[in-house]
Amino acid sequence: MDKLQNLDWALLQAFTAVAETGSLSAAARQLGQSQPTLGRQVAKVEAALGTALFIRQPRGLALNESGTALYPLALEMQAAARRLSLIAAGQSQSLKGTVRITASKVFSHYNLPPILTQIRLAEPDIQLELAPSDSTENLLFREADIAIRMYRPTQEDVIARKLGEIKTGLFAHKSYIARRGTPQTIADISAHEMVGLDQNTLIIDAMKALGIPRTREDFPVRCDDQATYWELAKAGCGLGATQLQIGQRAEGMVHVLPELPLENLPVWLVAAKALRQTPRIRRIYDLLANAIKPLCDA
Repeated sequence: MDKLQNLDWALLQAFTAVAETGSLSAAARQLGQSQPTLGRQVAKVEAALGTALFIRQPRGLALNESGTALYPLALEMQAAARRLSLIAAGQSQSLKGTVRITASKVFSHYNLPPILTQIRLAEPDIQLELAPSDSTENLLFREADIAIRMYRPTQEDVIARKLGEIKTGLFAHKSYIARRGTPQTIADISAHEMVGLDQNTLIIDAMKALGIPRTREDFPVRCDDQATYWELAKAGCGLGATQLQIGQRAEGMVHVLPELPLENLPVWLVAAKALRQTPRIRRIYDLLANAIKPLCDA
């Protein structure tokens, strides 16, 4: 443990990233570094500790006995360093600085650009970083300052505010309708092509709830990236579901079966408690809430 305390935090981060991913290349991508740089950092960790930490394998790296023993301690120290950084950041009283926002790719692509433009006009001294992602960024690890979630957050030590729910709808491009016609009833959907998700079962589960059993193979075009999924629907590949206001403002898209009982999307605005009282983060949090809420009321 004494040797670990003398290590640079960046080196500990390199060690834990390689341990988690099992390869230098994957860890380098995760940390946004080059593979040679990460390799040198791991070598420095091993040199400082006076022991090898990994077993070199054909397909990557695996922790050896020493690495396995030290890994939990390194995680504890890394978590302590992150908590320290989070608390320190929460003490800043300046309105200037950067606020990092994360949201789903669809919400980031179709909803946030005009909202962030208005926020920039209102607060020109605050720089904004947008991280579109369908994974769950950890607010407590400063991977983002504010998150827009389509589900209720379960993390502790965060402030979460439900802004409302966004309606969803089923849409088809007018070129698809000209080719295949418009479904008139829920039962008609079975005779139509739908753009599907690949590994994600969200659409299959939703159709099952409507009494329309479907398997992955029933969707002739599939994609798990939901922004690309919507572009496929806009290109006329088949019926596609999206947020109601996104579909309504898309050129050439027709809302089909408006009475279809699709599930609404809850919208939560989330920030770490320690950062909620930082003026610039509190300001952007409030501006986002005011701008997003009308989308939920539409």
